[in-house]
Amino acid sequence: MKSQRILVALLAAALLAAGCSRGGEEVEGTNTTSSTASGDFGDLKNVCQAGKPSSSSAQGVTAGEIKVGVFSDVGFTKNTEFVDAANVFTSWCNAAGGVGGRKLVATVRDAKLMQVRQRMIEACREDFALVGGGAALDSLGVEDRLKCLLPEFPAQVVDVKNSGSDLQVGGGASASRPYDIYTGYHQWLLTTYPASAGAVGIITGDSPVTKAMVPKFQESLSAMNASVVYNELYPATGVADWTPYAQSIKSKGVKGLIFLGDFRSLAKLEDVLTGMDYKLDWIDANSNAYNSQFLELAGKSLAAQNNFADLSGIAPLEASATVPDVKLVKDLFAKYAPGKDVTYPALRAFSEWLLFAKSAASCGDQLTRKCVYDAASKETAWTAGGLQAPVDLRPTGALPKCYNIVQATPQGWQQATGFKPDTGPYRCDMDAYVYKNDYGKAMTLADVGLSTSDLK
Repeated sequence: MKSQRILVALLAAALLAAGCSRGGEEVEGTNTTSSTASGDFGDLKNVCQAGKPSSSSAQGVTAGEIKVGVFSDVGFTKNTEFVDAANVFTSWCNAAGGVGGRKLVATVRDAKLMQVRQRMIEACREDFALVGGGAALDSLGVEDRLKCLLPEFPAQVVDVKNSGSDLQVGGGASASRPYDIYTGYHQWLLTTYPASAGAVGIITGDSPVTKAMVPKFQESLSAMNASVVYNELYPATGVADWTPYAQSIKSKGVKGLIFLGDFRSLAKLEDVLTGMDYKLDWIDANSNAYNSQFLELAGKSLAAQNNFADLSGIAPLEASATVPDVKLVKDLFAKYAPGKDVTYPALRAFSEWLLFAKSAASCGDQLTRKCVYDAASKETAWTAGGLQAPVDLRPTGALPKCYNIVQATPQGWQQATGFKPDTGPYRCDMDAYVYKNDYGKAMTLADVGLSTSDLK
């Protein structure tokens, strides 16, 4: 039982499960409403503004406030990213007058990894919608969410059962039309380092979620005429000695390595590879490693190995000088959450908060779940005011075209050498590969005996 608990804890860390607060606690800093601040964000005008609402138009909505839930895996990750983003956004929005005069009140739904369903049942009783959060084992709550017709604007989706499920907008959800969001990224790696195409390796943490990604990558890489010569699992509980893995990677002649797991483990593996003087052409460290902790842990390997990550069209944190919206988020964090870091997951969460607020504001006094969901689902080129590349949020909208690649260096994360953006910091020429095999489907309202006509 003890080893199982350790496994689960590490799984949560590896999946970027975010949030740290006590279950059912309202996010600090949301209790001030004023109309003196600007409610503009980038090219989004009046996202938040004063008004005189009069109706209690839906569950969680009164004339004075809108109650929303923020999922996170509290305690296990000790990671406050989603909670910080909720605190900052609601503080800023309420200072500008709220959503049409209604104050945003965010309640953290602490899933504690295994308590997703319990928190979802609570959210079904109290919240108007779920915004800007996520949980590592999110599939445990999707059925209850659909049964209670609760819209979700997630910063993170994980399991195929939840990813792209009904009444969900944004968050990178794609399971309803499954495709490889890393097509452009991997094609760039294989083109930039052509010798690696015949010698790709995949190493994966031994957990259901990460293992489920391997056959998808194998299919899409094969379609790119790449050959996987090494495919290995490592214990998600941790590895005492990475030497056997590094020796196997070297003996197989792996030139490009896809790492699916915790960035801490990746740093240890790279240390051994570097110590035996084996340099790969590239390592797909994935966005899990896009943080300052990986840079510190990787140390000397940053100069010896080529670590890359695809941010999937979210503006790089280093782009403050060229993407004003990144600087704006950092300024808001400095004002409302001093000492807290702006992270990649926090930017994703901020995008979802902006989407929710804009959509809710368009509904006016008669704010209902149907209205806010329908408004968000009609966005054909959502950029969060300039915080990300445009994405079509319609359920049957166009596949994403944009991606952006960063590289870990001794000087920090930066745009990958040789990567040439064509639209701001992004490249928007991706022809996403659509899977031909069946890897499971997201839950629908029909699965719980409902339909969109039941949404009020």
